[in-house]
Amino acid sequence: MADVLSQSQIDALLAAAREGGSQSLTQQKEEKKFLKYDFRSPRKYTKERLKMLNGVFDNYGRVLNTRINGLVHATSEVEVDTVDEQRYYEFSNALVDGEVVTLAYLVLGGEREETPVIIVASPTIMVSMMDRLMGGNGDVEDDLPTDYTYTDLDIVLYQNLMNEFISVMGGSWENYLTLSFEFGRVEPNPTLVQLIGMEETVVLVSIDIKFPNCTGRFDICLPDSVLTRIFAEIAKGNPVQRRESEDHRDEIYTHIRSTDLDLVAELGRTTLHLRDIYELNVGDVIDMNVKKDSPVTLKVGGQKWFTGLMGEHEKHLAVKIQDVFEIPDGGREPEDE
Repeated sequence: MADVLSQSQIDALLAAAREGGSQSLTQQKEEKKFLKYDFRSPRKYTKERLKMLNGVFDNYGRVLNTRINGLVHATSEVEVDTVDEQRYYEFSNALVDGEVVTLAYLVLGGEREETPVIIVASPTIMVSMMDRLMGGNGDVEDDLPTDYTYTDLDIVLYQNLMNEFISVMGGSWENYLTLSFEFGRVEPNPTLVQLIGMEETVVLVSIDIKFPNCTGRFDICLPDSVLTRIFAEIAKGNPVQRRESEDHRDEIYTHIRSTDLDLVAELGRTTLHLRDIYELNVGDVIDMNVKKDSPVTLKVGGQKWFTGLMGEHEKHLAVKIQDVFEIPDGGREPEDE
């Protein structure tokens, strides 16, 4: 412990004494938590795009809420929990054997995307909705396993529900462009679904669905190929956005042009002993070992840019630029020895 305590440390000790116990100052400090960043798998989507996707699926959640309430005649709450970028193998490894996945396909500009969007709904919420469709109250056992095995009748009802949910998914994009999603098929065994590369980037949208008697999740896995096509169409059909981006670049360039940089003309170099430098006086001459008409080097920001000749301009010393210094391959000038 330091010899002198800070005011915050004194206050902490007094507070511990008033509480009747002793506590380490280091334990009182809140530990900061940081997310680990994998530099081998850099993030592909910016915060702005993930925020846009969050807004899109917020709209989808409201539409989905209305559709569920109309189908099962019950009050529900639908809310987007997370919108997260990850690798497909992370999503695939979290799937349980026997879990049912649904494949949906993007239709944009009359063309259907080959790579599917994968949707996974928790058995609890699906069984509850299917029970309501059959006239029940939607009560589900608390210990319903995640690998619950659906009957043939369950699969038919499952397909009908998913078809309804997928049919309204495209409307949530109407603020950006016109697209739709088509129901593909229901696959009871996720290990057979290998239509996406394990290392491919995906965006996982997790939606919470709550009924008075049960809760569940609705996960939508959006592959990179699907999102790339959507974002490309948005950029293509939004000339205002491109124009604003260009104006923004011009503004940045304007600021860069007005940046101050040191411009140094180097006449030559020599080496002196510290004793000689200490004894220098006004009028002393230093031999630079450079001829009178030798070119000088102009440095900008510490880097060689030009060569020129010493001269005079309007009774002031000046340098006339002769050549532009050529930087060798590799992009950096070798350091002076």
